Amino acid sequence: MARRNAPDLRVERAMFDEGVPFVLACDEVGRGALAGPVTVGLVVIGPDVRRMPAGLRDSKLLPEPKRELLAPRAAAWVHASAVGEASADEIDELGIMACLGLAGARAWAQLAESVALESGLPLVLDGNYDWLSPSIEHRARVVTRIKADRDCASVSAASVIAKVHRDRGMRRAHDDLPLYGWDENKGYSTRAHFAALAEHGPSALHRRTWLHDRSAAAAEEPALFDLGVG
Repeated sequence: MARRNAPDLRVERAMFDEGVPFVLACDEVGRGALAGPVTVGLVVIGPDVRRMPAGLRDSKLLPEPKRELLAPRAAAWVHASAVGEASADEIDELGIMACLGLAGARAWAQLAESVALESGLPLVLDGNYDWLSPSIEHRARVVTRIKADRDCASVSAASVIAKVHRDRGMRRAHDDLPLYGWDENKGYSTRAHFAALAEHGPSALHRRTWLHDRSAAAAEEPALFDLGVG
């Protein structure tokens, strides 16, 4: 089967055909980074949603300049959007899966301030594991879908909004502490990032519980910096 070139609204339209007033979509970024927060984007669309912004894709498939251009368009296209984060310290203390839920709950709370989110609304979540429902007290009907960030336009929008939000935060962190090259690697595993860690040690923004295993792996693997994987 040929790979789809762009996301669409077929999944979301099928949900609207059930008579729901809104469909939500969620994606995370920063899950695999060595430094910085894990970030969750959450968007809401209504049945009157218009054609998606031209060029909208999963954030991992877009170069940074295009993501920056698309993020405000994606935010204007959806009915509402929110971003939640969990910090490196929280990841060290609670673990990454708990922090995905924590960041998702923070995005949900922010979104609920501007939109009446009635219980049971469908929510498309990228992946095959529902890490969100327990953290939002099962207030949405979560539907997991592998490659939803690639195939579902609403999830692509959430992905781009979250990615640009996180990247901007990592660039600000670089301005304050330029030793690790976060303006380029955004906290992900690169040889230059590991070299800076070896020279300077970890910062307050690093996930210290992750560093031993990842540093060992870096000696065997090529740099992972491309578009900011994960």
